[in-house]
Order: sequence, then structure tokens, then C-alpha cells
Amino acid sequence: MEKVLSDTISTRKLLLIAGTGWLFDAMDVGLLSFILAALKIDWSLLPSELGLISSVNSIGMAVGAFVFGLYADKKGRKSAFIITLLLFSIASGLSAFAWGLGSLLVLRFFIGMGLGGELPVASTLVSESVAPNIRGRIVVLLESFWAVGWIFAALIAYFLIPIPFIGWRGALIICALPALYTLYLRYSIPDSVKYSELTEVEKNESMYSKLATLWQKPYRKSTMMLWIVWFCVVFSYYGMFLWLPSVMMLKGFNLVQSFGYILIMTLAQLPGYFSVAWLIERVGRKWVLAIYLLGTLVSACLFGLSETANSLLLFGALLSFFNLGAWGAMYAYTPEQYISNIRATGVGLAAAIGRLGGIFGPLLVGYLVAANIDIAVIFMIFAIAIFIAILAILFLGKETKQQPIV
Repeated sequence: MEKVLSDTISTRKLLLIAGTGWLFDAMDVGLLSFILAALKIDWSLLPSELGLISSVNSIGMAVGAFVFGLYADKKGRKSAFIITLLLFSIASGLSAFAWGLGSLLVLRFFIGMGLGGELPVASTLVSESVAPNIRGRIVVLLESFWAVGWIFAALIAYFLIPIPFIGWRGALIICALPALYTLYLRYSIPDSVKYSELTEVEKNESMYSKLATLWQKPYRKSTMMLWIVWFCVVFSYYGMFLWLPSVMMLKGFNLVQSFGYILIMTLAQLPGYFSVAWLIERVGRKWVLAIYLLGTLVSACLFGLSETANSLLLFGALLSFFNLGAWGAMYAYTPEQYISNIRATGVGLAAAIGRLGGIFGPLLVGYLVAANIDIAVIFMIFAIAIFIAILAILFLGKETKQQPIV
């Protein structure tokens, strides 16, 4: 009994510390969507320039996921965890002082590197540190901190960005400062036991060897499935969610109204995560992920077709519920596909491939909006991408529910 209690307390502490970092990362990404709408007014930016800001952020995330995934398999999950949060916090704070599009693009790249590196490393560390019977649920709960971060971002955007002496610059400073406190907390968590059990030969295995292993027979189908799913999900997520405030404005709502509606939609993310946390140890990773992506597909189509405030709120909330629930299942599912000496590399590379989708999604929306393409058509494109991800899961995915990881 004493050992179980100790393990429970340790798991809760790990979840809280990792989750608070995840929360502040989400605050930054969430604020970016609102800041884009504010910058369109303050700097008179074109839709294509707004898309470029989002895409540079995703380029940084792709680089960070790949580099720090490899680093975490070589030097440890905890070390990568701390470096990525430090990089993110400093760059996020400095971006509040950006004087134009060029300086903001440079800083968004480094913010993206920190954010892109931290998320797959965090999910790997937590996956390797908890018991198999609760592993999926804990990783989904870790991902649920993302929704809390988005809610804080929406609150800051709604109440503070419209205030002239605070604006989007003050919002970025507010986002960066608490993340430094999380950096302090992370020194108290241990590294993964699975990483500690690796031999020096396994830790120092070359990058090329690790990458080649991902495509060997035991992992080939999993790697192919993950790359397709991550690309399609991230492509659609960043294309849809970073543009939500701007889409609301295109449908006739002003800036403050748009922020208020997005705040309500964002609240639906939490029950999405919690429902997946409950289902994932009962139904399994593969089917929960596929079902929630199907819900995302239907909601995206209906949101794109909506014109009234009530229908936009309803289908926007359903889109948040299903899409973010799917993200939780995806983060739980991904680390379970690989063994310990290539796990962070595999997760990081899948996330990096996904971030490539995050580059094209916002850019595509920017150019399509500039070309006066109907919003319904744009959201239909994202629905098709989600459908491709569902097919990959069904035909290439395997169930990993409660299986020990080695």
C-alpha cells in the first residue's frame, strides 16, 4: 500500500510539473491566433503575411521536434525538457518587443523550436514514467493542460489585448514570465527510468542508425501511420484554429466579439480531453483516435457552412471537443510504438513531420482567403485531410492499450 501511495504521489507531481509547462506553451500558441487578428489591424498585414507568421512558428517546431527528439535519446528526457522550455520562455518574452514583421518572424522561429521540442519529449518522459494500466490516461491528462492554456490565452485576449497600454505586447510578456517558474520546478523531477536503463552504446547510437531503425520491419507500418496522421492532424489544426478569430471577423464579427466567441469554443476542449482520458483505457488508443477524428471531420464541415452566431458557437465547440480530444489520444498513442532507445527520436520525428503540415495549413488559408475562396471550401479541405488520417489509423495502426513499453 505504501509503495502504491508513493507511486501515486510521484505520478501526480510529474503530471503537474510537466503539465504546467504544457499549459504555458499552449498559452503562447493560443495567443498567437488572437495576436494575428490584432496585428492585422496594428501593422496592416496582408492575409498571406499573417499566414507566414504561423508557418515560421511551425518551421521552428519541426526543427525543434527533430533536434530535441534525437537529443533526448542521447542526453536524457529531463535535460531536453529543461532546455526547450528555457528557449521558448526567452524567445517568447523578447517577441513582445518585436518592431516589425522580420524581427517577429525570427523570434517566432525560436519560440517554435522550444515548443516543438518540448511537447514530444514531455509525452515520452511521462509515458516511460507511469504504469501501463494508467499510462494512456495520464498522457491524455497531460495534454489536457493544453486546453487550460488556451482558455487562459482566450481570457487574456478578451480582457487585456483590447486595453491600449497592454495590447498584444503585454500579453506576450504575461505568457513568458510564468514559464520561467516552471523551469525552476522541473529541476526537481527525475529522468525517465527507461532512459536510465539504456546502455552507453544505445545512448550514443548514431542519428543515421536511429532513423534507419524507424523504418525496419517491426516499426515500418507504425512509422508510416504516425507520419501520415501527424501531418494531416497538424495541417488541419493549425489551418483551422490559428485562423478562428480571423474567420469570425470574416463572417462579420468585430475583434472583441470574435475573442469572446473563441473563449466559449475553447472551453469545450476540456471535456474533450477528459472524455478521451476516460475512454482510452477502456476502448483503446486506435479506436478512440479514429472516432474523435471522425467527429472533427464532421464538425469542421458544419463550422465552415455556418453563418449565424449560434451555429458557429455550436459547431466551433464541437470542433474543439473532438479535435483536442484526438490530440490527447495521439500523444498517448505515439510513444507506445517504439522501444526506449529510439522512442524520443520516433516521437520527435513524427511531430516534426506534423509540423510541416503546420507550415502549409496557415499559409494555405492565407492565400485562399486572399483569393476570396469561401470559408466552407477551406474547411472542407481540412476535413479531407482528417479523413486521410482516419484511413491510415484503420489500415496501418495497431492497438497498444496497456501493453508494457520496453
